[in-house]
Amino acid sequence: MSTPFECQRDARIAYGVAWEQQLARVEAIAAGAAPNLFWLLEHDPIYTLGRSASRAEILDATIPTIVTDRGGKVTYHGPGQLVGYVLKDLRPAIHAARAHVFRLEETVIRALAGLGVEARRESNNPGVWVAGEKIAALGVRIRHGVAYHGFSINRAPDLKAFAGIVPCGLAGRGVTSLEKLGVPVSRADLETGLLASFREVFETDWRGQNP
Repeated sequence: MSTPFECQRDARIAYGVAWEQQLARVEAIAAGAAPNLFWLLEHDPIYTLGRSASRAEILDATIPTIVTDRGGKVTYHGPGQLVGYVLKDLRPAIHAARAHVFRLEETVIRALAGLGVEARRESNNPGVWVAGEKIAALGVRIRHGVAYHGFSINRAPDLKAFAGIVPCGLAGRGVTSLEKLGVPVSRADLETGLLASFREVFETDWRGQNP
């Protein structure tokens, strides 16, 4: 088992507020003053532009936008989408960023498998896909040797919001959700599956009381 993670579960938090809290936690982890963190939450509707995004990929200006420091292009966050932020000290193996992204994808793939959904990764496109449509997006940044940001899973969001962007810069590729696939699941049940798969994939346990 690796160093235990603290788990935090919140309802809905504005993206900018959560970003600021992540940055503060990264500093604390880097200083040895806080443990790694797995944080589950939802966001208010927002388009986020990663470090390689272009504003030309925003097609609809009615939803707020924010330029963030994660990797990747543009995506949508909103109610009905479960976000998992994984703040993990990668030191001394900071070269292990690819392995970290692989584990994020694997966590989602295994959780979806538990719901009877066959999901997979694509070698050239980070994220998790079902029948050629994206169901989970990924974005990561490393600061002071600590990885942060993470993944978002489309449980039952308003998929029309994705029509206002070029999702992840991939024109012509569809976006799906568990609801669209005919797999109704509560947020609590999806979290339960994610917590179990995360614990397996990251070979870790929970610090303090189990989530």
